Amino acid sequence: MDIISIEGMEFHAYIGCFEEEKLIGTRFLVDLYFELDASDAKKTDDLNDTVNYQSVYLMVREVMKEKINLLEHAVDKIQNKLIEGFPEIQTLTCKIRKMNPPLGGQIDAVAFESTISR
Repeated sequence: MDIISIEGMEFHAYIGCFEEEKLIGTRFLVDLYFELDASDAKKTDDLNDTVNYQSVYLMVREVMKEKINLLEHAVDKIQNKLIEGFPEIQTLTCKIRKMNPPLGGQIDAVAFESTISR
């Protein structure tokens, strides 16, 4: 099994339960790790034999444009979209970090991470 990672995708998004988060949004980082059999792509050097990173990014970007309350829900939506869109993905880990969350103190980030398998 092989692993593709797409790390540090940055978005300004409106994920949160507080009213100010829904109005002004904040910065989020998304990391993806997926397991697949890339043996064909390693031999053919053909993009059609693997997962297209740009297509993945565009799918994640669509979810991150939505107004969502919980990181857990955003991760679930991303995972479902990618698993449905790319049958070659066997296992998918998605992590979303909310940078500088408004929790009343100096905090770099809060995060939610989940792994699903077929």
